[in-house]
Amino acid sequence: MASKTRIILVTLLSILSLLAYSSVNAQLSPNFYATTCPNLQTLVQNAMRQAVTKEARMGASILRLFFHDCFVNGCDASILLDDTATFTGEKNAGPNLNSARGFEVIDTIKTRVEASCKATVSCADILALAAREGVVLLGGPSWTVPLGRRDARTASQSAANSNLPSPSSDLATLISMFSAKGLNAREMTSLSGGHTIGQARCSLFRTRIYNETNIDSNFATTRKANCPASGGDNNLAPLDSLTSTRFDNNYYKDLVARRGLLHSDQQLFNNGSQDAVVRTYSINNAAFARDFAAAMVKMSNLSPLTGTNGEIRRNCRVVN
Repeated sequence: MASKTRIILVTLLSILSLLAYSSVNAQLSPNFYATTCPNLQTLVQNAMRQAVTKEARMGASILRLFFHDCFVNGCDASILLDDTATFTGEKNAGPNLNSARGFEVIDTIKTRVEASCKATVSCADILALAAREGVVLLGGPSWTVPLGRRDARTASQSAANSNLPSPSSDLATLISMFSAKGLNAREMTSLSGGHTIGQARCSLFRTRIYNETNIDSNFATTRKANCPASGGDNNLAPLDSLTSTRFDNNYYKDLVARRGLLHSDQQLFNNGSQDAVVRTYSINNAAFARDFAAAMVKMSNLSPLTGTNGEIRRNCRVVN
């Protein structure tokens, strides 16, 4: 009798945990705002089109913002919170200081969304949608964005400092850091393809072009012209040497040719476990686009706040 009761209890607990899991995940749905803010996607698309037309790099900047948000306690818009006298956000963490950008674009979208659907759409969802639109506008793949995230009331500068991969990371570290977020090595390699757009500062690739040997010498010489051995820290260079404002597979062609700009980029093709994946992406843009889109959906599901957790911020920079 006791064992029967135990079986029933275990079964009940299993059902309850499954229900709890599905209820949390059921709250993220592409149709979350279908009735409460039906023109949301159009508002985001139009604002992103204006921003990317004004500056193509902005597509990369918003994509990076989303990545840096999701990798720090989940996709909860914590990266958007400003520091105040009594609150320390993530904007001044090492990986974000003087490099995270695009906050004003998110502000613009939020203002337009609030005017149309007051106190309804989270900043976290706006950032998720904006990241996709930036990629699409630069010729990349689209994907269905699950919606229903809520905004964090807290942020963690220490987590931002420890959870985000560095440009000097080696392959084992990259695999480990992505694995900690439930993303496998192939997904890490496909998400790294986000570097097909955007630019990096000289201070982040100086060591690579002056000291490393697994680099095309002509490429190193070209980059040195705008990145002196000392000074010029903020001078920019494209992460993709061929088409830095077009979302394509040329980033991987660069890696095969030893023209990865960052140490962490070239680590993906350096006689290691990801060489075959990089080669595949370098000759098959469709495979890259498919894998990137799928990995973006998976990343966008990292620890969302749902239900009554968090809040819907009125202003993305401050808690209500």
